[in-house]
Amino acid sequence: MSGVRERRKQCAKCPWKVSTDPRAIPNGYSVDKHRAAACTIAEPAALRSGPLRLMACHETANAPCVGWLHNQLGPGNNIALRLAVMTGRVSGDCETEGPQHECFEDTLPRRGPEA
Repeated sequence: MSGVRERRKQCAKCPWKVSTDPRAIPNGYSVDKHRAAACTIAEPAALRSGPLRLMACHETANAPCVGWLHNQLGPGNNIALRLAVMTGRVSGDCETEGPQHECFEDTLPRRGPEA
């Protein structure tokens, strides 16, 4: 392996895309598992003690979610993630597609009978 990483593109059904209905996420979407991913969201500009928690991609094994990376490296201002990218522990080389949600809560299904 050459060590060159290919730029990852956002999945078609990424929950961070405004156009995605989270219930349409493939491979058995679970609102409970989705809500549990809130532990991966940093307080903006805060350094957490303990391990860096990454939101996993639902399609790409062993890789962080591209929409989450975009949010946490941008408006989420996840300092621990930024340090991990700077040191090469995590690749931040990714590309989003279309408008993105600004906060984790907006990625969850709207409240309704099935939410």
